Amino acid sequence: MDKLFIQDLTVHKKRVLVRTDYNVPLDENGNITDDARIRATMPTINYLLDEEAKVIIASHLGRPNGKPNDKDSLKPVAKRLQRFLGEKVKVIMADNCVGPTVKKLIEEMRYGEVLLLENLRFHLAEEKNDPAFAKELADLCDVFIQDAFGNCHRKHASMTGVNSHVPSAAGFLLKKELEYFEKSVNNPMRPVVAILGGAKVSDKIKIIENLAKKMDKILIGGAMAFTFLKAQGFGVGRSLVEDSMLDVVDNLMDLSRKNGIKLYLPVDFVVADEFNERAQTKIVPYQEIPEKWFALDIGPATTKLFAEALQDAKTIVWNGPMGAFEFDAFSRGTYALVDAVTSSHASTIVGGGDTDMAFHKAGKTHEVSFISTGGGAFLKLLEGGELPGIASLSKKKT
Repeated sequence: MDKLFIQDLTVHKKRVLVRTDYNVPLDENGNITDDARIRATMPTINYLLDEEAKVIIASHLGRPNGKPNDKDSLKPVAKRLQRFLGEKVKVIMADNCVGPTVKKLIEEMRYGEVLLLENLRFHLAEEKNDPAFAKELADLCDVFIQDAFGNCHRKHASMTGVNSHVPSAAGFLLKKELEYFEKSVNNPMRPVVAILGGAKVSDKIKIIENLAKKMDKILIGGAMAFTFLKAQGFGVGRSLVEDSMLDVVDNLMDLSRKNGIKLYLPVDFVVADEFNERAQTKIVPYQEIPEKWFALDIGPATTKLFAEALQDAKTIVWNGPMGAFEFDAFSRGTYALVDAVTSSHASTIVGGGDTDMAFHKAGKTHEVSFISTGGGAFLKLLEGGELPGIASLSKKKT
């Protein structure tokens, strides 16, 4: 990465604005149900506190559409931060993210304290990438640190606008995300295997095209497998198919063959007569999906096939579940693959909300090398695309 890192800048006794992704899940009572994204930023925050900086944290939460409300307030995050940092570090909660009150709080706070700004998306100007709003945020600080990897694919004011007014650099989380991605996708130990699931081929076309140049094997699961099967002339019942993608899928399979990439598709499925939890189910080979039934998960023969394909892997990259993961009855294929991945000796990077959730529910988050904190940003990297939130950071001097 040709961008500055936090340790390349002088942050001692500086006002440092840290953009984080604290878009954490909350229950109906406003309690945080998963604080992984907060914990992931602690190395950056602790480094700044050790440097006696005034640590000003900015984040979004939910989709308030410019309307301040209690449900999308970052107050629960402030409480969790205080718990992590302990009594020696004061965490102050602002009632806004810009304006004279915020400026006064920053003036009055001590070095070595933390100020959490209120939800950036309480202002429509944030998502509109308003230059004036970005300048207001920049006026709060001397240095800007980007640590919101999960939002780096978005061109929002706090992501790409602040950087043009003050020196900017990547935080520890952002650097870790990019280093793991680099050694898993662009410079992996081989054999390297990609596991791709999810609903639509159209969402993953660029990813498959990019990985077909880099991987040794690609395992295709989830609903998008049915477009591949139909392109080969097989019936898929009422399973989800993108007919407009059939020619594209043919080209993807040709590309894989030309590049010597082994492409694995499911050989059996759990099928159901209805798309719901209480449906009648059975297991059938891929050639025998009943005409009026839905295939909603990979079957046991497929999990065995995929597990065998992973046995010699030195690196595994996984995005997307293997079935209709929201229903317990159709989550077994995904969990079986979680077991296969965690029992392998490969370096493994996992990205995407549903895949992340599978490892959390299985209690196996600590048995993989790295779980990315960014869904959309991770997908953009898999496509080989550029992330605006990183591209706009200050460059190292050559």
